[in-house]
Amino acid sequence: MTVVGPFGLSVQDQALETDVRLGLSAVEQALAEATKSDVPFITVGAQHLLHAGGKRFRPLLAILAAQFGDANAPGVVPASVVVELTHLATLYHDDVMDEASMRRGAVSANARWDNSVAILTGDFLFSRASQILADLGPEAVRLQSQAFERLVTGQILETAGPGPEDDPVRHYLDVLSGKTGSLIAVSCRLGALLAGADEYVCDILTQYGERIGIAFQLADDVLDIASDSQESGKTPGTDLREGVPTLPVLLLRAAEPDPSVPGDLRLRELTAGPIEDDELHAEALRLLRAHPALARAREETLRWSEEARALLRPLPDCSAKTALEGLCDAVALRTM
Repeated sequence: MTVVGPFGLSVQDQALETDVRLGLSAVEQALAEATKSDVPFITVGAQHLLHAGGKRFRPLLAILAAQFGDANAPGVVPASVVVELTHLATLYHDDVMDEASMRRGAVSANARWDNSVAILTGDFLFSRASQILADLGPEAVRLQSQAFERLVTGQILETAGPGPEDDPVRHYLDVLSGKTGSLIAVSCRLGALLAGADEYVCDILTQYGERIGIAFQLADDVLDIASDSQESGKTPGTDLREGVPTLPVLLLRAAEPDPSVPGDLRLRELTAGPIEDDELHAEALRLLRAHPALARAREETLRWSEEARALLRPLPDCSAKTALEGLCDAVALRTM
């Protein structure tokens, strides 16, 4: 068994392993070229997050989707670069909006320079993605444009928050569908499309990508509460501290108060807003980890993952299909 790509993805077929490794290596080289500018300062800024690492989840999915057609088709690697550049660009903008000081273990661009530099660097990456995309044909341009519109819409929905008549949980899932699911879905679709896969295969992989993307984001919500820093590599309860309501807290609020659940009322009080005090933050983490809301968040995460797996059933049995199913298993392992 060989581990390839993010989240411990296991690939048991030598030919597929080779294709994935070569594909990801080619993507990495192309990303390095795409982030270069004649202006040295721009190059430093554009490569800041690139050098900080990243899972390259979207290129991986594009490469796996291409296995259902001609995996070596010339458009597969450029399409993978487009979706990753788009993702990187959104991170620069997200950090400005969130006033983040760290990203991927490194100082964020807005903290290292300033907000203007971070925003303009994100715009530079979008422009480079557009240049590469233009060579992939009008259908690829249309698909990426639609995905980008959904991504921005998701961000706006998150910023605006749910309306008085909105279900906060449903609103949150709509935000994730736009912010995260859209770009992962189009990664799968572009990989399959540019490899010449049949239309029904492209449709299935697009729907799979949307659901597995949401599942991984929901798994992050669970991990933010359930894991310790040594396990996850991140400070636990970050969203809790900042008062950002993710799925566990939203499910807590959606349920009726239950005095029979230990700490239920106290937890609702603590999670009503940001928690800046370290002792109160530790108390909230402890209570939420033991609360049924966290178990329900795990169940919801696994539901999205299983929906993704079920969508793959009509596809022909092959190593790429097995690898995509393995990503669904990875969701389950991350939430345990």
